[in-house]
Amino acid sequence: MRAEWEEQSCVQLTWPHAHTDWAPMLDDITAVYEQMAREISKREDLLIVASSETTLPVPCSRLLTFTSNDTWARDHGFITVEEADGQLVLLDFQFNGWGEKFAAQLDNQINRHLYDAHLVEGRYESHLDFVLEGGSIESDGRGTVFTTACCLLAPHRNQPLSRQEIEQRLKLWLGAERIVWLEHGSLLGDDTDGHIDTLVRICPDDTLLYTGGDSDHPDLLPMEQELQALRTLDGRPYRLLRLPLPRPIYDEGDRLPATYANYLVVNGAVLVPTYSQPDLDAEALHIVSQAFPNREVVGIDCRAVIRQHGSLHCCTMQYYKR
Repeated sequence: MRAEWEEQSCVQLTWPHAHTDWAPMLDDITAVYEQMAREISKREDLLIVASSETTLPVPCSRLLTFTSNDTWARDHGFITVEEADGQLVLLDFQFNGWGEKFAAQLDNQINRHLYDAHLVEGRYESHLDFVLEGGSIESDGRGTVFTTACCLLAPHRNQPLSRQEIEQRLKLWLGAERIVWLEHGSLLGDDTDGHIDTLVRICPDDTLLYTGGDSDHPDLLPMEQELQALRTLDGRPYRLLRLPLPRPIYDEGDRLPATYANYLVVNGAVLVPTYSQPDLDAEALHIVSQAFPNREVVGIDCRAVIRQHGSLHCCTMQYYKR
């Protein structure tokens, strides 16, 4: 499985529309998607999946007209791996609404339509009998894949498979030498059962960016201790960079799972979610720049996205150049 910072051919956005949960705030979320789209388009091709009723406010290089259940491209998009000869393989896993919490039947059809329309490069490989979301795994591109036990072992995903059976499949399909299972880490308000891309992100040069904790998130301290004890495949400690946790954000009394870890790496830049908290936003952007010193770091206000319990990385999926 390739690392996110490798050269990309395009990034996918599945565009919000009036038949999704975004309906009550469609103008607000469309403005965020427009900003994401413009930043991506500056650097690489933009692939948009949009309903026939949608009038896109931005141009795109590649367009699929298709009505989706929702817009979380990270979790219904292809996961790309590379074979020994350089051939790209597009792995199509089942997305079941994070353990059957939400409808996803239409979302599960998007990848096949993208492939049949020649909008993405690679050989198609179906694994629609196995539930796996892109937000639940992180790869360093060199044989290590991170995930969380609370997500991959959560109910209504791949039972009755055991942890060992799931690990064997991930190693086979993702080309991993090892799977790092984090036993701790969760955010208040999260409905993904603990996606790794809200907690810990792998960066170049054996660096890990991770979400720091506070008194409301007691499970983040033991996660930090796990990372401190962790070693690379060649036995060295990781370089750890601790991201601040945004101050609490609520929607109708519900705590939302805001995190700076849910950033997107594109060609030449890193797009980082911000939350109109100037001091913490600036601190997070600075820390991300330490992990990616040769890329522009761009903040994107994700207060609208977090109202549906996601953020910037959740909305996107990258595809690679051979």
